[in-house]
Amino acid sequence: FTGAWSWGRLAERLRALGHTVEAFDLPGLGDDATLPQDVTLDSCAARLGDVLTASAEPAILVGNSMGGVIATQAAVRHPGSVAALVYATAFVPRDGQSLLDLTRLPEGAEDQVQANIVIAPPVATMPAAASRLALYGSCSESDAAWAISRQRPQPLGPFGAPVSIPAGTLDGINRYFVLCTKDQAIPAALQRRMIAENSITNVIELDTDHTPHLSMPAALADALQKFAGHAAGG
Repeated sequence: FTGAWSWGRLAERLRALGHTVEAFDLPGLGDDATLPQDVTLDSCAARLGDVLTASAEPAILVGNSMGGVIATQAAVRHPGSVAALVYATAFVPRDGQSLLDLTRLPEGAEDQVQANIVIAPPVATMPAAASRLALYGSCSESDAAWAISRQRPQPLGPFGAPVSIPAGTLDGINRYFVLCTKDQAIPAALQRRMIAENSITNVIELDTDHTPHLSMPAALADALQKFAGHAAGG
């Protein structure tokens, strides 16, 4: 539902710490003009792949929500361009799993996105009142209103597409997780299940909502700084 605009504050903090940061719109979101019916998991992963391969330096990928699925698929395709994967309260698929498969696990039963989303193919929308609770529950009133005003309908294509992870393709990539305990979109229990099933051992917990890059950008920047140091061997 969001775009690169939601990452601005976090990006500023990371740049101040000396990092090069690039946030970009996925197809059909933010300011991107791709028609919703043309948006697929493959096209989203290809967009990220273009960003990765445009840089000579491997990147630390930070995905939020659906971005975890896209980052995983892109990392499989471009492992040499990925220094680490960070799931910031994001979906972590295993081979053959889709985002919808993960939402249907018992631990996701209290997911307030699935409870309130309005499906009208080829897109889904989130009503403003439901978005406040599900996505921005720990944000200030002004930040939540700003974000909700900029939301776009979400193309449905990436939701049901299974991720393909051939055996061993992610073995050389460190994976990290930012667990957000007040997340109403990916409940903490589902986050913990995905962490366990994917053997992710480097986890930092934040007492915040589904959008930590808006609600807690300083703490998220600190977490990413720690992960970057670990990935670099420091």
